[in-house]
Parts: sequence; structure tokens; C-alpha cells
Amino acid sequence: MTFLVDNNPNNIAAAESLVAAFNDSQTDYEFTVETRPGGTEGDNLVKTRLSTQDMPDAFSYNSGSLFQAIRPTQNLLDLSDQSWVGRLAESYPAAVTAEDKVYGAPHGGSNSGGIWYHKPTYEELGLEVPLTWDDFIANAEAAKSAGKHGVIQSYGETYTSQFLVLADYHNVAAVNPDFADQYTANEVGFADDPTAFKAFEHVEQVTQEGLVNEDYVSATLEQALAYLATGEGVHYPFFASGISEIEANHPDHIEDVGFFALPGDDAEKNGLTVWLPNGLYVPAFAENPDAAKAFIEFATTAEGLAAMAEGAQPTGPYMVDDVPLPDDVPSAIADLQTYFDTEGATTPALEFVSPIKGPNLENILIELGTGSIDAKTAAQRYDDDVEKQAQQLGLEGW
Repeated sequence: MTFLVDNNPNNIAAAESLVAAFNDSQTDYEFTVETRPGGTEGDNLVKTRLSTQDMPDAFSYNSGSLFQAIRPTQNLLDLSDQSWVGRLAESYPAAVTAEDKVYGAPHGGSNSGGIWYHKPTYEELGLEVPLTWDDFIANAEAAKSAGKHGVIQSYGETYTSQFLVLADYHNVAAVNPDFADQYTANEVGFADDPTAFKAFEHVEQVTQEGLVNEDYVSATLEQALAYLATGEGVHYPFFASGISEIEANHPDHIEDVGFFALPGDDAEKNGLTVWLPNGLYVPAFAENPDAAKAFIEFATTAEGLAAMAEGAQPTGPYMVDDVPLPDDVPSAIADLQTYFDTEGATTPALEFVSPIKGPNLENILIELGTGSIDAKTAAQRYDDDVEKQAQQLGLEGW
């Protein structure tokens, strides 16, 4: 049998380690790993292989809005009766559920959006992890006064421009828990919701106040993480999965970096925006569904998750309640568990609770961050971008 996974090097390493452990754990089935491209090319390939019934017996693919786009009720095997379903973390099942049926298991650990920070600089300047946006800006200004980049940006890789907006969703939902439903129904947008709009103002603020690195327009992710790891810069909005690049390129500085949730206005509601893991799925037409089910069940066990961790470091807590992170993960990742253990301190990113995500956000935010447009124009452009996508999806109210 074959397990299909995208060609991200860390995902391949984790998949190969998982497959080897599963094959060693029993004698009935043997899996090998097959890879596919990521991004839009990979999305199209998955949809094509499902429509032509040419998909391997087990595969990894997005949860959330992109999961809904592959027509799960038509193309995937219902896994609701599997024993691991009852062990899933509360926030996960909705991301792989259609018409009240669960179609996927979590593939490894979660990811989170927030702020990487340089711990030695915090100690040197006597700074504390901020719980409000104003405190975050004060810390960035202190870092700038010390001759460092207060907030690192890396527009040379356009997708990294989005994190001050995407990672702010916990703060939006904390004020309006119904935002996702209202947003999906076209009852509210980023330009007209005061809390959601603040994220666009934040992108504008950090550049207008000169808190960013001088080369922010051309800097790459690799350069940004180098600034962070070496202390040339102090804050970097990004995914927690940046730990993999730091570990690979700056292993001597792995414990010099920490991670905290993007602060909002209310310290009492401070919390983390979480990107849920991909799902592990079985095609409805699978030739060997029993083998695929056994493989997926193994992937949710402590043994299976430990095997994946040997291949690639997890980027956040697991989405099964009874398996903790390994003891040897970097402290920045281990610290994320505190958010997951605190009631109300984690919120799935908007793309996991709404099918709408406009494709041009990164480019709009670069225009905003470079001063070509203002925050109000940027938010309105993104609402217009979203409208086109919602109409293509045939959603009511658009």
C-alpha cells in the first residue's frame, strides 16, 4: 500500500519514519511513501486523482476549508466509527467533518501563528512577554532603541506578510465568537468590523513607526530567522513551525528563541491562533480500506506520533488528548502547551472555521506595509477579494 504526502522535506521525513514504524509493528500490511507537490499544484493533483479514482489507499491533505473543497461526502471514506475519534482534541473534529461525519485523523502536531522573540534580548532589556498590543509595541520600541530590529518582516517571501492579520483571529473571536459565521454569511467584513480591522492597522503601524528591518521589502524567511536567532532582530510574526528552520540553520541558538501569542487589546483574553494539522484520509474507492484504517489508527497512537517526531520535530501540541509532546522538544514549542491547557486560550485560525480565504491577502498586505495604500483601503480590498471567492463557492448571502 501507498501513503501519499506533500513534498515538504520535514513532512517526508516524518512520513518515512511513521511508515517504517508501522511496518515494523505488524505483519499484515506494508506501506511505502509517495510524494506530491505542495501549494496549488498539489491541490489540483489531489482533486484530479480523487475524481479519476487514482488515489492511494491513505493520503494526507489539508483540513478546514480546503478539505471541504475535495467533496468529502463523495470522495472519502467515513471514519466516524473508528476508536481514535473519541480521543481527538475538542477543536479538531470540525475541521474534518462534513454532514456530521468524521472523515480524517490529525496528521501529527498542530501549528500556531504568533510572535517569535529573542529571549536574551528580553532578559537584557528587562522585558516581559506582552499580553496586549500596546505592550508589544513598547517592547519593539525598546528593542529599536537598543539598536535592533523591533519587528522583523520578510516581504521577499510574500506569504510571510500575512501573520499580523492571520494570527490575530483569536483576538477577533474573543470579542465576537460569532465572527466566522457572520463572515461566511456576508454579514461582516474586515473593513467594517472594528476588532478585525485593527490587524490591518497593526501592519501599517509597525512600518510607519520604523520598527521593521531596513531590508524588509526584500528579506527572505531564511534571513528573517537569522536576524531572530542571532539577536539582530527581536520579534518575528510567523508560524511556530519556524522552529524547523532555526534548528537546521542555527542549532546553537535553538534555546535563545521563544514564542508567544499575538496580543490583542485585552490581557484577560490573551490566547493563541492555531493552525490545525492536515487530515489523514481514505478514498471512498480504496482497494484496501482495512489496511488504510489500521495505518491511520497507528498514526494517532503514542508510538506512531513518536515515530513522526523522530523524523521531524513537532511544531505544536498533538490533536489527540492522551499523547503529550516529547520531552526533548525545544522550550519554545513546549511552552505552547500552556495555551492548550488553558480553557479558552486557543482558537482555530479563520480558515478552519470558514470556507472563505481570499487568495490575494499577502499582496494586499505588502502594498499596505510598503505604504502604497492605507489600512482602510487594504481591508476593503481584501473584503472585495473574498467576495469573488465566496461567489465562486456558491455561498448564500454573496
